[in-house]
Amino acid sequence: MAQASTLFKVSAKGKWESGVKTNISVRHFPTFSTDEPAELGGVDAAPTPLEYVVAALNGCNGVMIPLVAKELGFTFSGIDFEATGIIDTRGLMGEEGVRTHFQKVRFQVNIQTEESEERVEQLKKEVEKRCPVLNLLLDAGIQVDTKWSKK
Repeated sequence: MAQASTLFKVSAKGKWESGVKTNISVRHFPTFSTDEPAELGGVDAAPTPLEYVVAALNGCNGVMIPLVAKELGFTFSGIDFEATGIIDTRGLMGEEGVRTHFQKVRFQVNIQTEESEERVEQLKKEVEKRCPVLNLLLDAGIQVDTKWSKK
């Protein structure tokens, strides 16, 4: 029998500062900013919004891997992540037919474990099925090339 829906709200507030810089606040945490490099109209004072998206993919896996590993009885001693988004800036500049978001995302997970390759693959599949940020990207039609390596 399916569980009853349990909805959870997340929100953020933003206040434009100047140029293309915006200050963001989330719950009780310190305010952080978004900006763009000079070639995109900013002063490079903070990460770009899309850099926060790839950072969120790392962070989401930093939640999901330990959660799923615990469920599977999978042991590990460390995880490193690297997410890289490829953007065609012509879309941002208004060129018709060019996506404004990522063309592709490359995602690398290096996990320190003594578990077998089969168990690593089992963990990977379950995490990929349940990671909200990964699935947001996939549902947007973005090609995500994921590679997991055992260290």
